[in-house]
Amino acid sequence: MNLVQLTLVAPRHLEDALVESLLAHPEWDADFTLGRVEGHGAAREAMSARERVRGRTERCELHVVLEAEQAQRLLDSLKESLPGANVGYWIVPVMEMGRLA
Repeated sequence: MNLVQLTLVAPRHLEDALVESLLAHPEWDADFTLGRVEGHGAAREAMSARERVRGRTERCELHVVLEAEQAQRLLDSLKESLPGANVGYWIVPVMEMGRLA
């Protein structure tokens, strides 16, 4: 099994679309964590005047552990369904995963 953690950082108005994209694939059995964050990055043209003054923008951040192939399929699906959506992402290998119980 080749597990990876996919992290997506998106404008908050896309939060539901990201969650729905994951829930559309129950066969992946993917647990995820979703949070609201603020960030500063290269997409300054998409920032509101308020965000420019504050120096950061409101975003949502989603972390999900999937098999590498599933993560790529999810990314491909999001690229198709949300073109130009200003969603950042990165993928890192998962060495170990479990629950403290």
